[in-house]
Amino acid sequence: MLAAFTAGLLLITISELGDKTFFIAVILAMRHSRRLVFTGVVAALAVMTILSVLVGQVASLLPQNYVKFAEIALFLGFGIKLLYDAAQMPAEADCSEAEEALSTVKEAELKMPKHKSQWAIVMEAFMLTFVAEWGDRTQIATIAMAASYPAVGVTAGAILGHSICAAIAVLGGRMIAGRISERIITGIGGCLFLVFGAMAILETYKL
Repeated sequence: MLAAFTAGLLLITISELGDKTFFIAVILAMRHSRRLVFTGVVAALAVMTILSVLVGQVASLLPQNYVKFAEIALFLGFGIKLLYDAAQMPAEADCSEAEEALSTVKEAELKMPKHKSQWAIVMEAFMLTFVAEWGDRTQIATIAMAASYPAVGVTAGAILGHSICAAIAVLGGRMIAGRISERIITGIGGCLFLVFGAMAILETYKL
């Protein structure tokens, strides 16, 4: 249980920091109540985590050798891709995730009235975050972890990791957003995925 909690917490916290959903929270918190934005963002990420864990639990019913192979392939594949992406990024490149997030928020707010109710702000944060997170690497990683680790531990760790990132984005995002190096964050995320891939190999083959 503790291993599952720690795995979920570390993987989500590192991977989500500087991700598109992080910058969506930053931008929304600059325009609306931080409390309402935090509520909507965390609710969306919690729902996404629970759905991902449920999918992982269903996948765990498959033959374990297939599940383990898929887990190893996913972690190593994501790790290699992230390291490759980091290597291709210029050291002082603009953050593409931030640009995408700003475009997403602008497009959504053009379709909404200027004066929003509290409920509308929460729902805006919820929907933008939920859509941005759908199919993201952290969602797939959560599914992979839930197929091999205890569901409660993965769920608790992942939700706490998402909440930490959301709190950083909402409370201090404006100060640190411009200082986040997409290249460094991507590289750290790639290394972390490779570590989990190596751990899965050691556990599977009892090396």
